[in-house]
Amino acid sequence: MASGSDVIERPVVAETPSAAPARRWLVPLLLVVGWVLSVAWRMWWSRHIVLPIAHTDEDSYLNTARALAGGPGGFSSENELLRRVGYPMLISPAFLGDRDFTDSYRIVQLINAMVNSTLLPLAYLFGRSLFRLRRSYALLGAVAAATLPATAFYAGVAMIDAVMAPLVVAWLLAVHRWIARPGLLAAATVGLLVGGFHLLHSRGLVIVVVHAGLVLLLFVRRRINPPAVLAALLPVLAMALVNEAAIRHLGGKVYLLGSTPGGSTFEAVASAQGMVRVSAAVTTQLWYLVVITFGLAGVAWAGAVRELWRPRHGDAGRWTMGVALVATVGVAGGASVILSGITGKPLDAIYGRYVQMLAPFWLLVGLGMLCTAGWRLVLRRVSVAVALLVGGGALIAVRLAYVASQGHALRYGGFSAPDLVALTGGLREMRPVVGSLIGIAGCVLLVAAARVPRLRLPILGALIVVNLVTMQVIDQRIVQPTAATTAPTPRVADVGVRPGERVWASTGVHYVLRFNLSHQVTWTDVRWFGVKQPPARAQVVFARWAPGQADDWDGTAYGFVRLGGNPEQHWAAWRRI
Repeated sequence: MASGSDVIERPVVAETPSAAPARRWLVPLLLVVGWVLSVAWRMWWSRHIVLPIAHTDEDSYLNTARALAGGPGGFSSENELLRRVGYPMLISPAFLGDRDFTDSYRIVQLINAMVNSTLLPLAYLFGRSLFRLRRSYALLGAVAAATLPATAFYAGVAMIDAVMAPLVVAWLLAVHRWIARPGLLAAATVGLLVGGFHLLHSRGLVIVVVHAGLVLLLFVRRRINPPAVLAALLPVLAMALVNEAAIRHLGGKVYLLGSTPGGSTFEAVASAQGMVRVSAAVTTQLWYLVVITFGLAGVAWAGAVRELWRPRHGDAGRWTMGVALVATVGVAGGASVILSGITGKPLDAIYGRYVQMLAPFWLLVGLGMLCTAGWRLVLRRVSVAVALLVGGGALIAVRLAYVASQGHALRYGGFSAPDLVALTGGLREMRPVVGSLIGIAGCVLLVAAARVPRLRLPILGALIVVNLVTMQVIDQRIVQPTAATTAPTPRVADVGVRPGERVWASTGVHYVLRFNLSHQVTWTDVRWFGVKQPPARAQVVFARWAPGQADDWDGTAYGFVRLGGNPEQHWAAWRRI
């Protein structure tokens, strides 16, 4: 007989097959309508973003996408080792034909919104497959995952993170299906999704390693045969070849400015201080996941670890949880190691961008475990989440205080944790104590939902509302101010720059304005020159306009006439006479 602490309430399972036929098409219809509404909400939310605001990642992807579509290239902040072209391939149709950059950018946002919104049906399938949740719980849980700011935010900008969260859920859903019903098609599907990770971003290397380990372990334990091994691995190789073929196709149209990780990365982690720094970064990222999921990630981790030894959701659930745990630690650790080796960059208090793709998955797992476990079991898991919040918050607060005592300051990584900024009100500084308190408050609600099942749907609804409000705060406090200050006015076309002219930009123009001015020149690659004389072949140049300042650029000395610009933004367009 089970002990009192392990008493489990009857799982909330799917309705019987005798459900009325009229209800069987209701859920697919709701998912389709929900997907359309999700796309529309993302497009509405991104209405203020008409030019890139997340530099230089957006600029790199957009320049590469334009080159893939047959247009001019440009620079990329990537490096040879970690270069990936999957996302530029996805958005390249936006640059087909002759249209203004703002129109192409809107199409990119639409592509993002459509792919990003697939998280809704995928999350629903996940809840039904792994935890056999009731339709109402699975639907609301899917909406909560799809509206999570860590995912939805990136639909509005040209960044690869717009597609990563749906891919994570699809991959782990496929892993669960493969373990539950082994077959060549299931193995190939998992391999294709893992290959997609590799094609999209360098963090996909972690997923590839995890996948290779999974395949090897399954083979050693005689759960799959050699044909299944090939079916699981060949798609990964194929995607790697696609990436290399696309890079060769681009040739020199896109020139790389990023530095390849090397000795500096090793040196950054080879010392005791380096290891402490990396450990602190990993801890911060994991703490961040628990905060932005209101404790559900912590609940999920506690349940997933227990699942490895005492599975409650089947053998396939145990394997899926194990793969997810290894991938989470691997992505957090890999990102911390790589970022620690980047020289000339200020230290970050947090760079949560790489682990954000895992947030919806762990939120779903936490919800599933909340709805299928007994009261005492949920209480234990919530206790683990609270301990992670308290311990993580304390460590981060100590780290921030120590760095401040040394006369330095840790900053937010660029666009890496907008949801944490909005939730804690920490626009200028990181507030770990406030973040931990928010997560603990979420844990209290989870305990209430576990104790009183009829509160589960209202609490899920409240979580969705919090997500929507958080997105609104991000829009008002981060997006709109950033968009207003990074958009050059007037437009390039309004000052008289004509299609076909050879355009160069001075490095004296602030890099954000320089990039956004260059994007509006759709017919040529805008190269850079120093702060003085432009190259002889330049017909139009963008240069610094700072009346009365020593670095004000006088184009008349080089045979140029000023077309216009904005002295407050310190830029002007000049044409050669």
